[in-house]
Parts: sequence; C-alpha cells; structure tokens
Amino acid sequence: MAILLDENSKVIVQGFTGQIGTFHAEEMIEYGTNVVGGVTPGKGGTTHLGRPVFDTVKDAVRETGANASIVFVPPPYAADGIMEAADGGIRFCVAITDGIPAHDMIRVKRYMRRYKKEERMVLTGPNCAGSISPGKCMMGIMPGHIYMEGNVGIVGRSGTLGYEAASQMKELGIGVSTSIGIGGDPINGSAFKDHFEYFEEDPDTKLIVMIGEIGGPQEVEAGMFAKENMSKPVVAYIAGLTAPKGRRMGHAGAIISAVGESAAEKVELLQDMGVTIVPTPSDFGPTVAKVMEKM
Repeated sequence: MAILLDENSKVIVQGFTGQIGTFHAEEMIEYGTNVVGGVTPGKGGTTHLGRPVFDTVKDAVRETGANASIVFVPPPYAADGIMEAADGGIRFCVAITDGIPAHDMIRVKRYMRRYKKEERMVLTGPNCAGSISPGKCMMGIMPGHIYMEGNVGIVGRSGTLGYEAASQMKELGIGVSTSIGIGGDPINGSAFKDHFEYFEEDPDTKLIVMIGEIGGPQEVEAGMFAKENMSKPVVAYIAGLTAPKGRRMGHAGAIISAVGESAAEKVELLQDMGVTIVPTPSDFGPTVAKVMEKM
C-alpha cells in the first residue's frame, strides 16, 4: 500500500501550461501518474499535453474528479493557488514552489484551519521535491527510476537526501512504500509527526526513515510521538552537524535559534527516544538494512 497518493490518485497540475509545470507534468505522465488535467487562469477550455486546461481548481475537480494537486505556481501567487486547492475539494496538495514568503504561508495555515481536521486538505511543501509512491504515482520533480516498491516509508525536509536514501536502499534490494517531502521552509504545510501517523496506520510500511536538519522542533516532536505511539522502528539522519549556531544554512528553515535545535542536540534527544541514527549520508542503506534484519 501507500499513503496519500497511489494508483487511484487523480492529479491536476496548477501552473500546468508554464515551462516548469509542462516539463514536470510530462515526466509524471511518463511515470504513469494519472494526470487528469491542469489549471492556468485565462486558458480554460484549451488542451495541453493532451489534457484539458481549466481556469479554476473547482472547475477541474468538477469535470475530472481530481483529488490531488501539484503546485508549480510562481512564488507571489502560490499561496493563493494552495488556498484555491483547499477550497476546490483537493484532498492532497504538493507545493513545489520555492520562495513563497513566510507571511503568505502563515496566511495559508490560518486559512486551512477553517476546515475540520477530517475535511482539511493535506499539504506538503512548499520548497519540496514532492512525493512518490513507487510504481503507483509520482507527484514531484524527483527521478522516479531510483525508487523501488517496498515497505520503507521516507519523510524528509531535503529532497536530494531523500533521493540518496532511496537510491542506496534500492541497491540493497530495499524498496519504498511512499516517500514524502515536507520541504525545508520554516513554515510548511505538514510536519514529520503528521506523516508518522499515516505511516503507522499503513499495514505495508514496516519502517520509517526521517531525514531532518538543524532548526525547528519538528524532528524531536516526531521522535516523542514515535516513542509513545508507534509500533514501527524509526531511522533518522539529521543534517548540519558542523553548522555554526545562529548561521543560516541552506534551507530557509535551517537556522538554530533555540535549545534542542542544533543537529547534535537533535541526534542526542532522538537516540534517547529509541530512534536509530544514520551517522553519515553514505550510511542510509546499510543502517536501514541492519534495522530490518532485527525486525
């Protein structure tokens, strides 16, 4: 099985006719994702890549039955695109866009709270590589061929480290149920803990890989949740062990501002919670394999 996206997902692309949206929509279609159409305001009624184009998400959902959306809308308008998806009946939205102002994402988070939790759209990103359930559905910009179907769930803030983990595991014959990119921005649509809950409920996910980094409390909160509520082992890598305190590094969210937010502190806290730590990026595969042997 998988979480959030599978062979039954009907996907629309927001920003469908733009250069970036077109390029990645073609790749998703080639992978086998059921892309049923796209949204570009002002181009409704036309076709693109053999799929219909709509002016609004509501139009697209009404005509195609879409339940998932991927956002390639430019930063100044991306927040509006995400909120439109939430209003339009989309259940799972992947926001690829990098550079959305933090203030806009605060507005998005507040806006989505108008819906009851069970009716609220699940949002991943922004500033993420997307998500993939290998062999079923790809909603993102990742190289699909490095992911093998299997029983390991991946959730990470870094897209490229997610690729590295999947690639190493594939070499060892270990596959992925679903890989979720939550993005590296300080304010994102969903946190590690949210996806831990989904993976815990998925009968075919046997182990979870968490790829975190310096800055913010999300990794430690997820570790606490895993210790208290999860039956499945968690393996984690925390990027930024050599990063100096107070210096912004890479992702917009990767800045240490409080106790427990440095990589070393996170590693120590997670180990205390029973999480197995991946020591270096080259150790993803061997570490996962070792934990799986003991299961």
